[in-house]
Amino acid sequence: MKIRTLIAGGSALLVAAILARQAPAQNVAYVPDRTGSNKVWIEGTANLIHTTWWVGGEYILGMLVVGPGFPTEPGQAVTPGPLPAQATNVFIQARSLKSREKDGRLYSDSMDDVMYEHLKVEKFAAIRFHLDELTLKEAPKSKDAPYLCQAKGRLAVGGITNTITMPVSILPLGGGKLKITCTPVVKMSDYQVGPVDKNIVVTHIRTGDEVKLTLDWALKKMVPRVAASK
Repeated sequence: MKIRTLIAGGSALLVAAILARQAPAQNVAYVPDRTGSNKVWIEGTANLIHTTWWVGGEYILGMLVVGPGFPTEPGQAVTPGPLPAQATNVFIQARSLKSREKDGRLYSDSMDDVMYEHLKVEKFAAIRFHLDELTLKEAPKSKDAPYLCQAKGRLAVGGITNTITMPVSILPLGGGKLKITCTPVVKMSDYQVGPVDKNIVVTHIRTGDEVKLTLDWALKKMVPRVAASK
């Protein structure tokens, strides 16, 4: 049996097991859509005047399982309140993050190495998020506008887990696709991630504690497939 067949079969069984736990006929699983608009963007500051640094990536992995009442189609009528959604293993591979220029171009391999050291990637390879609550705060004012929500969950960075709340927008694109945008603000010290503190040629640079994140997650509806036996 080919390795790809084993992986496909394992993925199908995992999705089936998740859906079966809570009314399988009503729940729908969404997985990352590599053809969609995916972005991880982190913006921070440093002690120098007008100094901003950026880190970027493209891949957010994991699965979202939604139930009845979750907005999956443009213009769908949804009442503000709790939304049925499970996202228990959403993660970003830490080494997929790279230091960037503001325009997105790669910046410095040496800065990447400093970042990986601070994130303790040798021991904790992924940044993980577990969704606990998702609440619709505001329905869209037009068919093409997003559903504005607030998420509460657990964010794990470098072996430290904290509960966070963050604004989330959900944009159904039709054709079984969703775009989810999250914009949390976190403090690195909450995860025991120390600042970059280095002497450079003409001065001393120290990064600020607070960072702003923008996460665009493109998803597509997953239809479980039965693995081939050969």
